[in-house]
Amino acid sequence: MKLTPPKMITFWISILLGLLGLLSQLAIFTAIPIAAFWLLFIGFVLLVLGLLVKGL
Repeated sequence: MKLTPPKMITFWISILLGLLGLLSQLAIFTAIPIAAFWLLFIGFVLLVLGLLVKGL
């Protein structure tokens, strides 16, 4: 399996989702109705897909 670096937009979206999940878990940012776990999970999955799928 060959890994490729994700595009910058994919990387920054996954970082943003992770930070929103962390801030939501700490009750600092509560404007998003999605649970903090799912924000972190989606961010992580997006980052992994960016590594596995070429051009994502």
